[in-house]
Amino acid sequence: MNRRDSLKALGLGTLSAGLLLEACKTDTKKGAEESTTAAAGDEVGRQPFEVERDKKLHADKFFTTAEMATITVLADIIIPKDDKSGSASDAKVPDFIEFIVKDMPDHQTPMRGGLRWLDLQCLNRFGKPFTDCTKDQQIQLIDMIAYPAKAKPEMAQGVAFFNRMRDLTASGFFTSEIGVKDIGYAGNQPGKWTGVPDDILKHYGMENVKASASM
Repeated sequence: MNRRDSLKALGLGTLSAGLLLEACKTDTKKGAEESTTAAAGDEVGRQPFEVERDKKLHADKFFTTAEMATITVLADIIIPKDDKSGSASDAKVPDFIEFIVKDMPDHQTPMRGGLRWLDLQCLNRFGKPFTDCTKDQQIQLIDMIAYPAKAKPEMAQGVAFFNRMRDLTASGFFTSEIGVKDIGYAGNQPGKWTGVPDDILKHYGMENVKASASM
């Protein structure tokens, strides 16, 4: 199992069902790509106040430019691009997370605090903030908090933050168009009747029926 598969499995395994459920309750949470576009004009099945509320949430900004840069790096570490599909940022997961923390404010303090914790850890260890660290340095720190069972007690705040970040990333990616294709979900498909299977016809001694019917 490569790093992408293991992190995806870990993310889905720890994914909060409540979070994913909440993430499907409003139209902007149908997927990460859709969370980046504000509602415009009439939308089927939506009340005007819902459209206006989403417009306002999209217009407001919570994370700073530096925080969004860190979120983007983290999201792509969790789900990087490979030969099968794009990365978390390709699926606009950072924008999805920006929307979610405004729509669900309980995420705001833990996320902002976690981002600051990450930068402080990097400043203490490497003398620079997370986004300025090398890829190896970033992974070195992430490995300390990505696996709760192996993490040291003093890394508890980082573990809690990364769990939340991973949950949000998985929610955004696997409800996006890219993520849906990544897991091979085809949705409801119309049935196609090709006749009674040959083994069933043979079982009932009717194997010649199909041939006769086609003549």
